[in-house]
Amino acid sequence: MNLEILTPEKKLFSDDVFGVQLPGVTGLFEVLDKHAPLVSALKKGRIKVLKDKNNHLAFFDIQSGFVEVISNTVTVLVEGAVAV
Repeated sequence: MNLEILTPEKKLFSDDVFGVQLPGVTGLFEVLDKHAPLVSALKKGRIKVLKDKNNHLAFFDIQSGFVEVISNTVTVLVEGAVAV
């Protein structure tokens, strides 16, 4: 699936990934390949990106925002984010 992490200033990340863990307003949740369509609010926290099945990880600290999952594409729109 394709993951994009976007801030008002720039595109921070765009690549094919195996999965992503996100800080939802009611707790952490994970999106994997072929996930059902979803829109959710996000709170300040850390995104964990699983780049492949071999546990290659990337982390991003984010401010609040939203995530949309549709057609095997995950789009994260946040106020601010920084790679960790």
